[in-house]
Amino acid sequence: MFDRIREDIRCVFDRDPAARTMWEVLTCYPGFHALTFHRLAHACWQAGFKWLGRLVSHISRFLTGIEIHPGATIGRRVFIDHGMGVVIGETAEIGDDCTLYHQVTLGGVSWNKGKRHPTLGKGVVVGAGAKILGPFEVGEGARIGSNSVVVKAVPAGATVVGIPARIVEDHTAARMAFDAYAVSGNLDDPLNQVLVTIGSKTEDMEGKLAELLRRLETLEGKSEQEQGDAEPRRSAGGTRAGNT
Repeated sequence: MFDRIREDIRCVFDRDPAARTMWEVLTCYPGFHALTFHRLAHACWQAGFKWLGRLVSHISRFLTGIEIHPGATIGRRVFIDHGMGVVIGETAEIGDDCTLYHQVTLGGVSWNKGKRHPTLGKGVVVGAGAKILGPFEVGEGARIGSNSVVVKAVPAGATVVGIPARIVEDHTAARMAFDAYAVSGNLDDPLNQVLVTIGSKTEDMEGKLAELLRRLETLEGKSEQEQGDAEPRRSAGGTRAGNT
């Protein structure tokens, strides 16, 4: 037990530059407290003391603002940063070395008694406000952008953003698009990127059309001027022919 506590404290120092002392982590980090309470609640749940497990979970929720069902399975070195509003359902499974930010939901979309919550592979990072809903798997090392809504499986190592979440294919773009706290302004949602691109191309086309119209008007003006100059010449030619 004490080895697990020391391991949890070390992972806080590894992933939060604001952590300064061990005493600060022990007393002031709600994510650390919630995971410690969950171990007790989960042990009660597995031992058949369901009500006691729920009571411990309820007390933990009151003290930390993080709701973890005692039936959820959580691996080692999991870090919940800030944590307020995090909800983890009964059949959720979280692999080792995962990181969850505040207001993350690992929820279900069914009232069935069986598996109805997601499974996170090792090293998954879930940005603030993201919702992962359903009994599917998020592969190892995947990253879920903040405020994304994930409703289907995510391949290992992928980055997904948006509502509903879509995979960012290009690796450079994926690194730029992912943000744990807020979706980046220039690479937020792949659908939004497409719309912005279409809008940009539309503006270009409008500019080119305006230039074509300007040139046509110039040509028409020249043509009318040439016709106007030709009329006196024809009239003068006709007069000379009559005098002859």
